[in-house]
Amino acid sequence: MTIWNLGSINADMIYDVPHLPGPGETLSANRLDQFLGGKGANMSVASARAGARTAHIGAVGPDGRWARDRLTEYGVDTRHIAVVEVPTGHAIIAVDAEGENNIILFQGANHAISEDQLGQALSSAEPGDLLVMQNETNLQVEAAKMGRELGLTVCYAAAPFQADAVQAVLPYLDFLILNEIEAEQLQQATGQTVSDLTVQHVIVTLGSKGARYFHNGADSDFPAHKVQAVDTTGAGDTFTGYVLAGMDRGMPMAQAITQANRAAALMVTRHGTADVIPDLKEVREAQLG
Repeated sequence: MTIWNLGSINADMIYDVPHLPGPGETLSANRLDQFLGGKGANMSVASARAGARTAHIGAVGPDGRWARDRLTEYGVDTRHIAVVEVPTGHAIIAVDAEGENNIILFQGANHAISEDQLGQALSSAEPGDLLVMQNETNLQVEAAKMGRELGLTVCYAAAPFQADAVQAVLPYLDFLILNEIEAEQLQQATGQTVSDLTVQHVIVTLGSKGARYFHNGADSDFPAHKVQAVDTTGAGDTFTGYVLAGMDRGMPMAQAITQANRAAALMVTRHGTADVIPDLKEVREAQLG
């Protein structure tokens, strides 16, 4: 089986700051690091490192060939990543001493993916494969419709959150993942709680409290591991990639979520994004609280 990821690819510029800047504040950073990032790239790396065959559908600019090469190094199939005449997407990320962050995102080439490129990629998909999207690229609705027609398991990570974007793909989804705030925003927009949705699998991530899984009218809680967080950037993407890999490999959902919780806990103890996502061996052997 294969996980097909219509996903963003960014250069993440991460600034270590004493506190998150307020309006009008000029703040000196203690350190700057550059990593491969973007929610899409993070999820592709996570699912590949969790042992799933992962194919990324996306785009970079002429300045972003390094990102495509790095995804290849991490085990991701990059044949469906186009090089376009638009700058590669990037994110400016400030991280404070407690590991909290804020992010400025430039979409760039992530919104230059063509429908022909998407169709050519998914022509190689087989029924039962997984298709995942996030709200950092174009063609989400087109991909969701195509995935449903091809018999794929259609998954959506609802971030960065926009109620209209989620509602547009909801009719085609088999799996929805969103955080606690996004779940509240979706309820305000639709009048439905996550337990009211017709989506078969829904996970609400709860940060340091873990995750809640909704299925067939019931919900189950999965507590997080207690660790000293240094950087929460990419932890949710790592969780999602590991859950998808577990689904792809036929794990019971409870087992997939438990393993994903371990991966996310390990991820927040590291500075960085895609380049520091733990592999399956590290996740299984980690000593976590």
